[in-house]
Amino acid sequence: MHLVTGAAGVIGAHLAHQLHPEGAPLLLCDFAPDAVRARHLDGLEAHPFVDAANVFTAGAPLPSLGPHGSGVRAVWHLGANSSTTTRDWDHLLHVNVGASQQLWRWCAEHGVPFHYASSAATYGDGAMGFSDRTPAGQLVPLNRYGRSKNDFDAWVRQQVATGAPQPPHWAGFKFFNVYGAREGHKGRMASIIWKAERDMATLGRVQLFASNHPDFADGEQRRDFVYVGDVVDEMRWVHAHGAPGDSSSAGTGVASTFLEMIRAYCAARGEEPTIQFIPMPESLVGQDQNITQADMSTMRAAGWTQAPVLPPEGVARTLDEMRTLGCR
Repeated sequence: MHLVTGAAGVIGAHLAHQLHPEGAPLLLCDFAPDAVRARHLDGLEAHPFVDAANVFTAGAPLPSLGPHGSGVRAVWHLGANSSTTTRDWDHLLHVNVGASQQLWRWCAEHGVPFHYASSAATYGDGAMGFSDRTPAGQLVPLNRYGRSKNDFDAWVRQQVATGAPQPPHWAGFKFFNVYGAREGHKGRMASIIWKAERDMATLGRVQLFASNHPDFADGEQRRDFVYVGDVVDEMRWVHAHGAPGDSSSAGTGVASTFLEMIRAYCAARGEEPTIQFIPMPESLVGQDQNITQADMSTMRAAGWTQAPVLPPEGVARTLDEMRTLGCR
């Protein structure tokens, strides 16, 4: 049985829907989903669902998996508060750090492989580069979400360095800017493709934040935009091969501009782009990265050879999937 936390989220739902037709028994875990996120679980009703609020208790050493725990053979810990504007550090500490520590200890005790979501937000402004070999202690995230992810990365490395009990195999994934279907619940944290869909439906044009840095013209801010199918493939490859057995980047290795993403979006719709630049909200100033670009050398050295799905194809796939699933 595969335990998938964050099962109603973007990456968790895509992983679960890929495992389901293969006959893999699943244990789905998330906070009680609202109507939008509940749709992400359509077709997975045969698998048990457990409420994360009952699984992860603040201060507890281990999660409460109840009668399902004995059947778990792999853990995919993809649940988190992923809002980069969250200010509630106690909540982030419980959900993003404490719950992850509980699952790590449980996997170590029961001999179960552990895979977890880290984030490119740990790299901060990129002054230290984007190599997954950079020690967590040298990174300076720009927001509390990034700090929470970096804190858990640092804790994992400490467990390994001190010889503390650890799972038989573990892997962390520093997800870059993941986009795909099933993002309707994410609001301001949704990918640029979902924002573009929303803008076109309500405004008839796409709004982008104007640059607030002299090195980047409007729309020329760059991110490593990675199609969700790519990161699911990478995670499953790591699980199957037991490599690299550490934290690694999950991106494309290519930094695309926001304008390039919108051009790909409009091309997939057969339209010419109409773009309006708007000021960045004060809440994001100083907390938003102007460039991210994954260093994929760790995965390549481990034997990962799959070519990335770059924006023109990934955006077209996403729009097709959104139409097929009937979601916006």
